[in-house]
Amino acid sequence: MDNLNYGIIGNCRSAALISDTGSLDWCCLPQFDSTSVFAKLLDEKKGGSFEIRTKYNYVIHQEYSKNTAVLVTRYSDGENTFEVHDFMPRYYKMNGKGKYNSPPEIIRYIKHVSGTPTFSVVYDPKLEYALGRTNNYVKDDFIVSLTSKQKFDTLFLYTSFDKQKVLDGEEILLKEDGYFMICYNEKILKPTTDKMSLELERTKIYWLDWVDRTPTYKKFNSQIIRSAITLKMLTYDKTGAVLAAATTSLPETIGEVRNWDYRFCWIRDASMVIKVVSELGHKNSAKRYLQFIIDLMPDKDEKLQIMYGINKQKKLTENTLDHLEGYKGSSPVRIGNAAYKQKQNDIYGILMDVIYEQLVKFSNDIENGEELWSITKGIVWIVEKHWREPDKGIWEFRGEDQHFTFSKVLCWVAIDRAIKVAKIFGKSRKIEKWTAIEQEIKSDIHEHAWNPEKNAFVQSYGSSHLDASVLLMESYGFIHAKDPKFVNTVHAIEEELSNDGLLYRYKNEDDFGLPSSSFTICTFWFINSLFKIGEEEKALAHFERLLSYSNHLGLFSEDIDFKTKRLLGNFPQAYSHLALIECAINFSRKKSEEKILESIA
Repeated sequence: MDNLNYGIIGNCRSAALISDTGSLDWCCLPQFDSTSVFAKLLDEKKGGSFEIRTKYNYVIHQEYSKNTAVLVTRYSDGENTFEVHDFMPRYYKMNGKGKYNSPPEIIRYIKHVSGTPTFSVVYDPKLEYALGRTNNYVKDDFIVSLTSKQKFDTLFLYTSFDKQKVLDGEEILLKEDGYFMICYNEKILKPTTDKMSLELERTKIYWLDWVDRTPTYKKFNSQIIRSAITLKMLTYDKTGAVLAAATTSLPETIGEVRNWDYRFCWIRDASMVIKVVSELGHKNSAKRYLQFIIDLMPDKDEKLQIMYGINKQKKLTENTLDHLEGYKGSSPVRIGNAAYKQKQNDIYGILMDVIYEQLVKFSNDIENGEELWSITKGIVWIVEKHWREPDKGIWEFRGEDQHFTFSKVLCWVAIDRAIKVAKIFGKSRKIEKWTAIEQEIKSDIHEHAWNPEKNAFVQSYGSSHLDASVLLMESYGFIHAKDPKFVNTVHAIEEELSNDGLLYRYKNEDDFGLPSSSFTICTFWFINSLFKIGEEEKALAHFERLLSYSNHLGLFSEDIDFKTKRLLGNFPQAYSHLALIECAINFSRKKSEEKILESIA
């Protein structure tokens, strides 16, 4: 497989990746950041998978059941046809007081369509990142997989098919619907095919209801919905955290070492996701994320980390799994992420922007106004004290700290939004003092980040390098889209960083040399900027071309190879999909059409 031709299924507790041939190649249980139970994605031989195999004459087609996170893979030789409906159960508990049923389980519902199709399976779980041997045993009610070398762990497979045949990979003749159910915990009540069918329908209804609460857009509506569902699947219900991606160590370039674990919550990525999700009307996700931040906020003079574990862990020690060869041989495979120790001054502006947006959108429904005001004052105090200091920047350079333009702009955003929040809360005494800081930061950026030779804002103070992150100056309100300085910056970035319509983040060599792939979100930022400066037709052409680089299901990873256009980096990437939604909404002009039901009401 030369591309990331995978679909994601999930239930806001964990997720799994299933290939376009129906092979389950990545899943961590019981939650996103647990050890893997299937990791063929990171090692073809050792990682472990759960594959559906048919004879060579079967044609395979894969798509999502419309407006859901249920992935349907169809196998047909013309006469004999069956489908695999893959999903992780998620639905409303009848007596659950607003809670959802999201067990650490994967259901592979096998639907008989026509004839007498045959298939076999490869059921080969490798628990605990395949560090030790996993043994499988057939019991009366299930197949249990067990490992005990590194740590004791178990996995259970329930099925309507002959368990020994399943384990031996023998051919199965399909005459009626059946199922496989992978469970982290042993079931109290024995599953049945009828019960699995009900789980499928309940999960479909959950997603259909969720999508029904999303506005309808005139253009690119299906892409917006698929991206929104993907972002929802990357949220962790228990705490409100939002993951950067569902995977670890998918490389930015095949054979190189830019491989990172993205199963954590970056304050920046998550805040941007929440801003988009709340614009789509899903305020519960926004409220849970705000609570996640409130719970994490350190003492008033302590700095916020750039990222946390999904259960609010502060220490994310980075280790390598040297026994795994890596995706397409790209080692090392990393778990944990040392970037949690980095200083990035931009996160305060990102966070203040989200707090302000929530107060504007949900002003009548904010339960924690006092805490948010306390956080606002704390952020201003930290920014005032530290904005003049260099940092690692948005791209997390592991070298020397610099005065990155994006970081400075976001320090300005922090103060600007704090002033707006003070107005909402009627705290007029703070406004005058904070306005002086805001003006000082703004003047500093105009003086030091503008390079007259480049006729553009540059990556860092005194630099001659261009950087795609500077394009966000306009969307954060630092500069007007039609300001000549911004227009010139967009054109300079296009000239220097665009490669066949795809953008480099930057071109100066970093800690690992010159990047050879495009960071997907940067191209979306560029398209947005073209649109804003009035080059709408050009922006639309770029957007439609970029959409064609998605995989067969409309999903994007972090990066796109400049030459081959293959998807690279962790997958699916929240950053990429939130930027897709922002662009698509712009092209849709009028933000949304009213729902028929709402207009009747």
